[in-house]
Amino acid sequence: MSCLSVEVPLGHRPPQVMVNGENERVSLLFMKAVVSRGSVDAVSQQMASHPQYLESFLRTQHYILHMDGPLPLPYRHYIAIMAAARHHCNYLVYLHSAQFLRVGGDPQWLQGLEAAPPRLRLLDHINKVLAHQPWLTACSHFQALLKSGEQCWSLAELVQAVVILAHCHSLCSFVFGCDTDTDADFVPSSKSPNGVPPTFCPFDAANGNANVPQSLATPSEHRTRRRSLDSSCDMVCLKERIQKSQEEREKREERLLQTHTLQQTDAEEEDETMCFTDPTRFITDPDLCYQEFARREEDHFQVFRVQDYSWEDHGFSLVNRLYSDIGHLLDDRFRSVTTLPTMHSPDLKRAIWNYIHCVLGIRYDDYDYGEVNQLLERDFKLYIKAVACFPDATKTLVCPLSLAPLKTSERIHVNLLIMEARLQAELLYALRAITQYMIA
Repeated sequence: MSCLSVEVPLGHRPPQVMVNGENERVSLLFMKAVVSRGSVDAVSQQMASHPQYLESFLRTQHYILHMDGPLPLPYRHYIAIMAAARHHCNYLVYLHSAQFLRVGGDPQWLQGLEAAPPRLRLLDHINKVLAHQPWLTACSHFQALLKSGEQCWSLAELVQAVVILAHCHSLCSFVFGCDTDTDADFVPSSKSPNGVPPTFCPFDAANGNANVPQSLATPSEHRTRRRSLDSSCDMVCLKERIQKSQEEREKREERLLQTHTLQQTDAEEEDETMCFTDPTRFITDPDLCYQEFARREEDHFQVFRVQDYSWEDHGFSLVNRLYSDIGHLLDDRFRSVTTLPTMHSPDLKRAIWNYIHCVLGIRYDDYDYGEVNQLLERDFKLYIKAVACFPDATKTLVCPLSLAPLKTSERIHVNLLIMEARLQAELLYALRAITQYMIA
């Protein structure tokens, strides 16, 4: 082996082997998506430049939405709809509406929050607080849910619901952050075969799948057009494999479809039209939004100190005990996104992570926050804060000039860091409140 390492020039063969391995990893992940869901969603396409993280993300998402857990499958997707609606994320609302119907959800629930069961409506308040002002999360919020008579939640159900809410809130940040100017123009396309939601996503516009409004286009010298996945992966072979898999799937399902009556087909078509649901139907108190944490003198919110309650020492063990294995999956996501091999230095990654936690009221006593101003330019900080705290407003922002020289994968990595830091922040606030309830 030592002889081989001498004969192979550094910077030549090993990188090629690595690239081929990464491409194959992406191909396998995409094939799994095609086999299980019939399509590769746009979020996965964006994350494909970081296969190691994508694998961890998909594993966690599949677990909370489809694997064993206390909540019924329709409940899980409806909670995801509620979470995405808080940020007016048309793509995620549409996606989970379609999946809600596919797992047997009642189409009437998609008429709006008032049509949902009382138990789900009880989640509305904690959904609003976690989405916009997580530092307001209190023990009393969970006490009300756990002691609501016939409509009460179990602790295990509530923990899974909180994980889904936080997951989807943070995913909204990624969706908007990857393309900040097209979500308002998102219009679901016609239904695709087998009832699978189309893979079009608002931030596909950056890959040439939609037109960016001229009024929002940036000057040509500052444009940071994202390359499509084709430029970093050999998609020819992958597309052939996907097409072959889809053809085989269609042949198998064609025999099944022939057995359906015309009445059943019409009912399915009617159900699928419900996917085009206005997110505002699932929103109450629309004026509630992000506010600066303890900026005014009258604000007396206590800073959340990680030394008193941290993910590693407290949150991980609690969530893993109440919702089996999810702690390990989430921890793998947090570790994966911060250890990805990118051009970003460890100090820059930590500055991004700690800055997001700071604007959400979380502080690290052992961190010098002067590094944030040294490592993050002002326009970069404004971008990070907007994507993390009010992502649906980012359609009016342009990519910071400090990100312009970076490769597409590097910019995506920034948005992954924002998403994961926000996810952990929401979980910390929720799990601390649940801990306080349990020891009260």
